[in-house]
Amino acid sequence: MDRITGVQLFIRIVETGSFSKAAADLGITQPTATKSVAATEQRLGARLLHRSTRGVTPTEVGALYYEKCKRIAREMDEADHLATLLQSAVGGTLRISTSVAFGRRVLVPLVLRYMRAHPQVTIDLSFDDRYVDLVAQGVDLAIRMGRLADSSLGARYLGTNPWVMVASPDYLRQHGAPQTAADLPAHACLVYSSVQGDDRWGLTTPDGREVSVPVQGALRSNNLSAVLAAARAGMGLAVLPWYVAHPSVAAGAVQPVMLDHGLPAQEVHAVFPSPKFVPSKVTSFIAYLQQALDGAWWAVPGA
Repeated sequence: MDRITGVQLFIRIVETGSFSKAAADLGITQPTATKSVAATEQRLGARLLHRSTRGVTPTEVGALYYEKCKRIAREMDEADHLATLLQSAVGGTLRISTSVAFGRRVLVPLVLRYMRAHPQVTIDLSFDDRYVDLVAQGVDLAIRMGRLADSSLGARYLGTNPWVMVASPDYLRQHGAPQTAADLPAHACLVYSSVQGDDRWGLTTPDGREVSVPVQGALRSNNLSAVLAAARAGMGLAVLPWYVAHPSVAAGAVQPVMLDHGLPAQEVHAVFPSPKFVPSKVTSFIAYLQQALDGAWWAVPGA
């Protein structure tokens, strides 16, 4: 029997005046309770209990030992309560990791709104397009795009990140708008290399066929803002997340093309170090994001 259980047992024996009642309270047998107290007395080198036909009473040493055990039990209860309180309270520091573009364009305004509603929460927000080890980096929550690999991480689905093909009005006046996937190789295409690394664009035709088209152009970049800037400058067609393209579409700087063709959409997930014992500050922020990223969230100012 461990020391903590032994302390709890001794308290119950003194309070009930009975080995059998105390053993029943803790779900153990009376012989186990008797052996535990005998082992404690031997370890301490002192008799703790008087045994008689009328019951069990503490010795002078046993009474002092009982008071100490009660204090230990109270401290344990307070520690358990504190741990439960901290786990259930929406407060403390929430460490969030996100990609650069999504973080700057979408997550920052959402985080600021959340902080106004939860002033007791402190946010530590980091931006990194590389894979982040949540446990090693001490991250509470990360936002990840695409399908998740099987892992021991906890995860919640937040929504979908759709993409759109765009070009500037000047480019479309000079070169015309592509109508089918077969038109794309004749156009200047701006490649976002982090996703379109092989210079092929995947589309779903209006009749439901999935096609992969080789494209070429003057610019490749792993930065979405650079690809958008080139499209706005009339340098070609670009395939971008709607959340990146939408402000420029709304301003008329670029126009959607081939809207009757589907583009691959990415799933958006919140991931966290473990699916067990998730702190309330994490579940609260996830619930907030699920609501914020519902529907056409990319078209809402500040998401």
